[in-house]
Amino acid sequence: MDLAHKALLRKHRLDLSGQLLVSDTIVPFLYQETVLTDSQVEDIESQPTNRQKTLKLLDILPSRGPKAFDSFLRSLDDFSWIRDRLLQELHSPAGPGPTDVCQLPDTILQKVPSDRELSRLASRLGPEWESVLMDLGLSAEALFRCRSDHSLCSHGAVLAGLVQWRRSEGKKATVQRLMQSMQAADVHPSVLEDILTVEKT
Repeated sequence: MDLAHKALLRKHRLDLSGQLLVSDTIVPFLYQETVLTDSQVEDIESQPTNRQKTLKLLDILPSRGPKAFDSFLRSLDDFSWIRDRLLQELHSPAGPGPTDVCQLPDTILQKVPSDRELSRLASRLGPEWESVLMDLGLSAEALFRCRSDHSLCSHGAVLAGLVQWRRSEGKKATVQRLMQSMQAADVHPSVLEDILTVEKT
């Protein structure tokens, strides 16, 4: 997927998650177009709310190759106003603007994430989770152990890695450090902001 397409989806991530209903037509269309695999469809449909299903789809799409964005736009027949808005912004001279600015206050950035927050994050990270954990300092051997100990549950593998990072870094295992590694792996800050916002409410 082009960087401009990724940036556009990141920018409108929260808007899309509040407006799209992906189960009826969008996910079946993307599966039919071989953009999504069986396991990815199951992963999306296993989410408890429409919003979380959309967020999970948006987590997966950027890694699904060059035709993923065009197929996504074609899947929006029932949401043509959203498709028109995305296309209009994509073709405007300015293009999608920089939206990677963190919206979290410094007090949250400096805190160490809780077990519950790490568990929520583990369920939201897509295929980039290994890149995130390696950037956080986990060795290839540690990642292999996480995968082999939780071979049937990717959430368990990711959570084990995150807990291991927090244990080894202590007070240095801050939300800010986590966000830096997520951005290095091309995961948008809003993924973490969503989780921390849910925690506060």
